[in-house]
Amino acid sequence: MRGSLAGAAPSPIEPRQRLSVSTEETSKRRFLRSKVFRDGERGLHSPIKNRNFSCKFPTIKLILGVFALVAIWTLWHSPTIYNTEYISGSGSRAALVQRELSSHSSADQRYTSLLDIDWDQISRVMEKLVDRHEYLGVGILNFNDSEIDQWKELLPDAEHVILNLDHVPNNITWETLYPEWIDEEEDFEVPTCPSLPKIQFPGKPRIDLIVVKLPCKKSKDWYRDIARFHLQLAAARLAASNKGYHPMHVLLVTEHFPTPNLFTCKELVVCEGNAWLYEPNLNTLREKLHLPVGSCELAVPLNAKANWHSGNVRREAYATILHSANFYVCGAIAAAQSIRLTGSTRDLVILVDETISDYHRGGLEAAGWKIHTIKRIRNPKAEQDAYNEWNYSKFRLWQLMDYDKIIFIDADLLILRNIDFLFEMPEITAIGNNATLFNSGVMVVEPSNCTFQLLMDHINEIESYNGGDQGYLNEIFTWWHRIPKHMNFLKHYWEGDEEEKKQMKTRLFGADPPVLYVIHYLGLKPWLCFRDYDCNWNVGKLQEFASDVAHRTWWKVHDAMPDNLHKYCLLRSKQKATLEWDRREAEKANYSDGHWKIKIKDPRLQTCFEDFCFWESMLWHWGETNWTDNATSSPPPPKVNTASLSSL
Repeated sequence: MRGSLAGAAPSPIEPRQRLSVSTEETSKRRFLRSKVFRDGERGLHSPIKNRNFSCKFPTIKLILGVFALVAIWTLWHSPTIYNTEYISGSGSRAALVQRELSSHSSADQRYTSLLDIDWDQISRVMEKLVDRHEYLGVGILNFNDSEIDQWKELLPDAEHVILNLDHVPNNITWETLYPEWIDEEEDFEVPTCPSLPKIQFPGKPRIDLIVVKLPCKKSKDWYRDIARFHLQLAAARLAASNKGYHPMHVLLVTEHFPTPNLFTCKELVVCEGNAWLYEPNLNTLREKLHLPVGSCELAVPLNAKANWHSGNVRREAYATILHSANFYVCGAIAAAQSIRLTGSTRDLVILVDETISDYHRGGLEAAGWKIHTIKRIRNPKAEQDAYNEWNYSKFRLWQLMDYDKIIFIDADLLILRNIDFLFEMPEITAIGNNATLFNSGVMVVEPSNCTFQLLMDHINEIESYNGGDQGYLNEIFTWWHRIPKHMNFLKHYWEGDEEEKKQMKTRLFGADPPVLYVIHYLGLKPWLCFRDYDCNWNVGKLQEFASDVAHRTWWKVHDAMPDNLHKYCLLRSKQKATLEWDRREAEKANYSDGHWKIKIKDPRLQTCFEDFCFWESMLWHWGETNWTDNATSSPPPPKVNTASLSSL
């Protein structure tokens, strides 16, 4: 019978947040069996070191002896010899430095790119470099011999440095860099990330341009290719090592888009086919590279301080989104209240679509949200009227160009401690979810119209693992930075949690002063329950989300709100009937927790703001296929005037 009810209105339960059973505990056990290892850094010296000049051999005469032939052949093909030529062109001298690929490097197929380069495209891209004739050095990484010759012809006046990079050991995988679980509390061991080999470069000649050819496997998981990521990271490290003030450019040659939050689209000079030319902000790049290479370490300490230095506070904001349903309005109002209670003065921005009424917009504005009206974005892979049909609307966050940094928060959470320090973090910063993925309920993003366009360009191509926005964003932003789960603590008791673990969570949910930074309310939401107890207890499959302590914490924030905001958290008649139906079903099942026995004292039970308030009569025909509640589908709240809204 509950199924027919669920079809009558969008479900307040967000399946996106739910993890696979016992994933945290399984990963923890796996972690304890196998310690995180650190692989030593072993970067090859740049070929600019100890370079030798080879001679141009005269025509070999037939009378040369066998031993001479063997000696010459050995000298020519030795991997320790560098072939350097001087070519005069337009009165200038250029040194070309080349190293033969060793059998070790050529054997690693992970780094091999089979892309057939369109050199006309490359030439057109290079024309965007107005100062290319003044370049002292060009670093070349992961190109084959014939392609290197093409670079020599394309930029004859620069010294060409063939960059060599030790490959990532086979025992380091994407799962190594992005483990499902780490020991954040350091109860057993301090989490560490393995080191990825770096390019060793002495600093001469000055490198003005780094060109890199990226592999791109023909698989759906090409964006988690560790060799591809390693090459981009190595190029970023080399660019960031520049100590001067001259422009530095990075050209990535690849069939698929590069990692979008390493070299950002705001730094993209031009993209021509498979050639992506960037002029990175080196200061920003250095800050990113100071962070752990993956999520195998915390990028923010467990007990972070609220007084971290940040950027321009006027260009930073908290943001959330409401679309397709009014029943999250109360949650968003409480979330805004919780942010202000922590002392944050950052802007509060909320994206709403046309389905959010003027009455509810008035409540959001009164709570402090700055309203932006958006046009919804449909998930092309979702079924009609499904929970995830319009959740790609979250991409509109990247169009908030009035801000440099956004901390996105879902509307079903409370901020208990100030998290303004997260504005210092780059895109994407979030807690871990399951597998190598992050949870998008709290995340740092950097608005950019071109990033928005990237998200839109691939919605018909990329598959979301869970059908929602979180899954899609994880396919785009595979490089992310881990914050402690205390900064987005999911209200959930996993199957297999030991009693000690459950008690620990209960203490965290109710700690005063708070220990958690954020509580994320999964399951049925507190404002859609009676305040007497957590109504998740009355639905068998939702009991894993039930916590009376966390429930009381939410209502404590609610009661601290101005009285004029309480009316936005009243219960509709249909929701009252739903709660009573669930209570009766729990009574039939005789659930051992006994919450169904508690007499409801919530004054909202007696509060009516609709034309039809006899909610008990709804239960007479509850669950019948032809049952409707047209009388209560659109409550007629008073008209509230709102300021003109900006449109995205």
